[in-house]
Amino acid sequence: MVIIATDSAADFEMAELERMNVAYLPMSVMFGQDQYLENISITKEEFFDRLASDPNFPKTSQPAPALFEELFEKAKKDGDEVVYLPLSSQLSGDYQTAMSMKNMVDYDGIYVIDTLTCTGGQRLLVEEAVRLRDEGRSGKEIAEAMEELKTRTEIYTAMDTLKYLYKNGRISNVAYYIANLGHIKPIMHCVGTEGKADIVAKLIGLNKAINYIVERLSIDPPDLKHPIYVMYTQVKENAYKLAEKLRKAGYDIRDEHLIPVGATVGAHIGPNACAIAYVKA
Repeated sequence: MVIIATDSAADFEMAELERMNVAYLPMSVMFGQDQYLENISITKEEFFDRLASDPNFPKTSQPAPALFEELFEKAKKDGDEVVYLPLSSQLSGDYQTAMSMKNMVDYDGIYVIDTLTCTGGQRLLVEEAVRLRDEGRSGKEIAEAMEELKTRTEIYTAMDTLKYLYKNGRISNVAYYIANLGHIKPIMHCVGTEGKADIVAKLIGLNKAINYIVERLSIDPPDLKHPIYVMYTQVKENAYKLAEKLRKAGYDIRDEHLIPVGATVGAHIGPNACAIAYVKA
């Protein structure tokens, strides 16, 4: 048997993971001394409510090493294969920890893929891995397919504020002040060949930011064998605006393709953001 596994940065709901038979390793999020397991002891909605009211800035951390050991040792004992699809190594230590535990367990049937993406990008990879598993592909075959597919994943995010990047030390006080003063909405881009999240544009007003994202699809067209996901943090309104503009541009954006983003990524981009994740043709 091939076990597909991921972490909570992929932003699946627990019912989705159960339906797809995907193993799940939760990230931790802390407000001061209060620690939670993402999507287990704190929901996405509870996280953003706490983000707005708690004076403590949240800290997120990778899954506990014991979770990797348990998953990998059981697979080795049962003779199963594991394909693990974690958050980008450029954004977390999750990949490195998984590789260390793989080496400790010393089992060739474990495949740890540095997805170089997050949230909806991870979701696209996991869903394709599940499809290939259900077709009867081996862990090695799935891992090879993931290495190719990840290079074509794209995420564009329109953020409502730079406040959380500033608190995370990603931008300077001056840049944060100027952005607030000018009502600038930054666009962050994460591409699956690099794994970093970089600001690629700064636009005045959310409508211009959304238009920028839609226009990117005409420059780097999507592979329509895969869905285009529209993500949002806490508030759906901006995601609805983005989805509607994508539909008017001719793209099939279904209601189930609107995905809420959780604590791991939401702690950095803040509330009221909207984004797309897709696979390039």
